[in-house]
Amino acid sequence: MTEKNIPQGIYRHYKGNLYQVLHTAQHSETEEMLVVYRCLYGEYGVWVRPLSMFSETVEVEGKQVPRFELIKALAD
Repeated sequence: MTEKNIPQGIYRHYKGNLYQVLHTAQHSETEEMLVVYRCLYGEYGVWVRPLSMFSETVEVEGKQVPRFELIKALAD
């Protein structure tokens, strides 16, 4: 996964819920790369998150784990 490219697919958040990455986008003012994704539960809301935050690791019970882990890649 590069800083400007993230595979479309199904991801598991470190807290357990599933999300589908739809696209990447670029902020019109800052040019920051963003990930456009939707929840695969509840009302299936659509969200955006900075790519740097989406692809970072977080500490869980003393271990570094991905914030979002790719479960299944989907075709572009």
